[in-house]
Amino acid sequence: MANDADHAPPATPRPVYIVDGARTPFLKARGRPGPFTPVDLAVQCGRPLMLRQQLSPKAFDQVILGCVNVISEEMNPARVAALRLGMGETMPAFTVQINCGSGMQSIDTAYRYIQGGNANLILAGGTEALSHSPLLLQQRAVNWLADLQQSKSFLAKLKTLGRFSPGMFKPVIGLERGLTDPIVEMNMGQTAEVIAQLFGVTRHQADEYAVSSHHRLARAQSEGWLKEEIFPLIAPNGRIFNDDDGVRPDNSVEHLAKLKPVFERPYGRVTAGNSSQITDGASWVILASEEALKEHNLTPKGVIVDSYWAALDPEIMGLGPALSIAGLLKRHDLSIDDIDLWELNEAFAAQVLSCLAALEDETFCREALGVDKPFGRIDREKLNVDGGGVSLGHPVGTSGNRITLHLLNALERKGLKRGIATQCIGGGQAGALLIERV
Repeated sequence: MANDADHAPPATPRPVYIVDGARTPFLKARGRPGPFTPVDLAVQCGRPLMLRQQLSPKAFDQVILGCVNVISEEMNPARVAALRLGMGETMPAFTVQINCGSGMQSIDTAYRYIQGGNANLILAGGTEALSHSPLLLQQRAVNWLADLQQSKSFLAKLKTLGRFSPGMFKPVIGLERGLTDPIVEMNMGQTAEVIAQLFGVTRHQADEYAVSSHHRLARAQSEGWLKEEIFPLIAPNGRIFNDDDGVRPDNSVEHLAKLKPVFERPYGRVTAGNSSQITDGASWVILASEEALKEHNLTPKGVIVDSYWAALDPEIMGLGPALSIAGLLKRHDLSIDDIDLWELNEAFAAQVLSCLAALEDETFCREALGVDKPFGRIDREKLNVDGGGVSLGHPVGTSGNRITLHLLNALERKGLKRGIATQCIGGGQAGALLIERV
């Protein structure tokens, strides 16, 4: 089911610290391109972060940025963002793409560079503007245009024009294609339906979870717990965005129960109300070695203990976090109770609940995770304590970065020590980071 090979870190790895991090508000896509491109988001988030730490943009060794929906005007957004941030022409910068895990992959890649002694200070982030997902031509329209262009004579052009059909120019939404797995020909919502069926997650349970996510985010906003985490965005027209704008504080199970299933009517579990929102947003974290801490007089917030990546059948991709969690716990001889807080990206409420059920299921743990007994129950009071993708959105290339940043901030706020951030990844993969507060 998955490659469970434990690739141990070097015998004497250097510690890698998370110094600081920040993100933009996550802005819900509203039927048209939003005011910010992926690079716009990354720049507006990165500049104040470096100012807060009083770091010269040129002090960094490298920039690594996760982004999935790269737009044609910003190829390699990491490099474009680095230049716009004033980091200098000699600053190496590259973009990583592993679908939903891209923002976490940027952190893990930076972690490995610093751990191995190849860098001391790296800016690692994720950015995504899903509202800018392109509209695509159907293939038959592309072929027709190619035939028209290659027609040599006037008569040949007339013949090609005679094959014109308005219907073939109906656009295809690029995001819709991007969220469909080409191997199993299922979209991500359908895979959530599959695992919900496997583990008996009900529509009512999914709706209850979604409501809880909104209420938790609303509380975090009202209590001011996200103020240090979020830098405002300023649109070209001067409009200021201060907060995640997809939260619905008055959401209720009764309201969500009125929504129709999106993928498996009439009995499906997944609806628009209990799925992650399509959003735009960016997030960065600063990673440093001990040498960089001393050189730049930096105070770390946390240390990365380890990472774990896994893969499984794309049809059940939403169960990936169970594999990554199991990998970290086994490698470090930890139990679920040893973890103080969890961030499990909320792609779908039913998917999160299925992962929790999988870790408690004896058969799954024995056959898929290779352990004699279930890992046990994750306390919901320790999981996604301030909401998640259902309430604030899932800008695909950003989310893995955001959940890592927020996990560290939540540990700090609550005075706790150890946490795991994890997410499922479209295509049948998963990643997880084990971090500890300094």
